[in-house]
Amino acid sequence: MKNLVNFKEGIVFHGNTERIRRVMKRAAAGEAVTVGFLGGSITQGSLASAPDTCYAANVARWWREQYPEAEIAYVNAGIGGTTSQFGVARAEKDLLSFRPDFVVIEFSVNDDNSLFFRETYEGLVRKVYGADFAPAVLLVHNVFYETGTNAQDQHETIGRYYGLPCVSMKTSVYQAVAAGKIPVRDITPDDLHPNDAGHRLLADLIIYFLEQVQEEAKVMQPVPLAQASGGVCEAGQEILPLPITENAYEHSVRYQTYNSMPKLSGFVADTKEQHGITDIFKHGFIGKKAGDSISFDIEGTGIAVQYRKSVSHPACVAKAVLDGDMEHAAVLDGNFDETWGDCLYITTLGKHMEWGVHHLEIMVTEGDETMVPFYLVSVIGS
Repeated sequence: MKNLVNFKEGIVFHGNTERIRRVMKRAAAGEAVTVGFLGGSITQGSLASAPDTCYAANVARWWREQYPEAEIAYVNAGIGGTTSQFGVARAEKDLLSFRPDFVVIEFSVNDDNSLFFRETYEGLVRKVYGADFAPAVLLVHNVFYETGTNAQDQHETIGRYYGLPCVSMKTSVYQAVAAGKIPVRDITPDDLHPNDAGHRLLADLIIYFLEQVQEEAKVMQPVPLAQASGGVCEAGQEILPLPITENAYEHSVRYQTYNSMPKLSGFVADTKEQHGITDIFKHGFIGKKAGDSISFDIEGTGIAVQYRKSVSHPACVAKAVLDGDMEHAAVLDGNFDETWGDCLYITTLGKHMEWGVHHLEIMVTEGDETMVPFYLVSVIGS
């Protein structure tokens, strides 16, 4: 199947590979290297038959096979059904805390192809690429096979601006499917999430690019990191170029039970232990009946709420009121109208507001003890 795909066309922007070459040089010298992956359900490994058959594990295996003298650590920070808006808010805890040397970012089928997600994606790229330990970054664009759509236009714009390599399933594997060379059901059962063969093709695309970089490393001389990124260097510290969006999301913070003290009236804190990052409905707040409320004072220019939409019905319904504006209260319906599982849902309440402290109140409007409780997973301030 691999020989039916034009992987060369999958490299939509080669970018500056200096940071990747530096990581390869260190690995070749036997140094410890950490490879990390941040994205949605495809990165998490949805529909792979086992954790070690997902694309991320396959790419990590390539690093280990290529550099057997190095200790290659692998961090998979994929969470299904999530966007770069959530990704930037959790990047520090779930990925950067491991100080990865090489990072793959994958959100092009989770984000909409909109200016809003261009901005959240830029915030994520700046947070990861601008980390003080200077990780190498590769951007990956997956695709909906039924429609050929993704957020590549917005994401590639960011990649090109920062000089980051971008590879695309839309311009490679999808083209082979559209041309009838590869039956779509051979690689995905639902036109989105890959099976083992689909994960292998995505890994092959990434590996194809990494092999090009290996060849470059044989002939290219190292350059200063500031020159590699297109930024400037001040007192030895690399500085990223100015953002091209308003960049309101680079410093997003999630507020949960362990780092906030909201006012509770009926709501209770969930103190159960979390088992891994995909155990997503933990460290939140629970409201069980109409009239229960919770309120936060959040500093920033934007506020979003994360809550559970449940496949079990009926579930409680709440409303969110920002800065006392009852007229524009947002309905937070805990009932999910799909069947694949409970959804971690984000509702954005305010963006590009005046900087300052904003008051958020969430009240259960429909519910009682017989219904699925309303679960507030977090509030995101940006």
